[in-house]
Amino acid sequence: MPRKHRISIFIITGLSGAGKTLALHAFEDSGFFCVDNLPSSLIQKFVNLCAKTSEVSNIAIGVDIRERKFLSDFSDTISVLRQKQNIEILFLEAADEVLVRRFKETRRPHPLGTGDLKKSLRKEAKLLSSIRQEANTIIDTSHLTPHQLRKFITETYLEKAPREMTVDLMSFGYKYGTPKEADIMFDVRFLPNPYFIQELKPLSGTSAKVKRFVLSNEATRKFLAKLYPLLNHVIPLYKEEGRSYLTIGIGCTGGRHRSPAIVLEVEKALKKQKLKITVTHRDLHIAS
Repeated sequence: MPRKHRISIFIITGLSGAGKTLALHAFEDSGFFCVDNLPSSLIQKFVNLCAKTSEVSNIAIGVDIRERKFLSDFSDTISVLRQKQNIEILFLEAADEVLVRRFKETRRPHPLGTGDLKKSLRKEAKLLSSIRQEANTIIDTSHLTPHQLRKFITETYLEKAPREMTVDLMSFGYKYGTPKEADIMFDVRFLPNPYFIQELKPLSGTSAKVKRFVLSNEATRKFLAKLYPLLNHVIPLYKEEGRSYLTIGIGCTGGRHRSPAIVLEVEKALKKQKLKITVTHRDLHIAS
């Protein structure tokens, strides 16, 4: 029978609209096993299951007013768990006027659904008052943007186990449409096209001959000389924003010659910075 081990548990709770979902996503992106909207009566069973497997050592659980029928069990459940496990409760809240504005912006109904938003917020605060008293930390998100809240959560609680951002370099052909997943796109159709050279036409941009042709061009050298400083500037900013993935698309006409060659050259440059890089040649398999 597997032996139980001690695990770290974060309970993410607080007022609706205060940023609980965003905070939970920050934990999930840092490798925590996360469950949202779990009834307090099931928390202990869930923790016991996690404690039986060595694969799970950090979990985060979202608890809020949606499970108000089970909230009366919360204090007893936490008291029992604290005897055996490391538990930290984060309670997120914000000023009423801020919460009202956020609900109006998202147009989502309050979980209590009284029809009067301010009345619902006051009722929710009252129902969660006992849980608030149990909290290790109370976070007022009134003046925090989503990016600032994510950064605060990451730097305060997750620095020891951050998840590295992955940069996906994607070559593609404009004739087949732009990739919807691309965060940044660069058009290299201004470069000389190997397609019109009989010897190079049947080859791809991953071949040594095509790469040599594309990279030896003066226009390519000038382009890369300006591209690298730009990427060196924006990639850390995307990482600081809390992104897990950044997709950079580089496109030419058919996605077969110029863009794959450029992608491979950019990959080589970015790997020197010890970034986590993946490469996708979206249209390379399509016959010209």
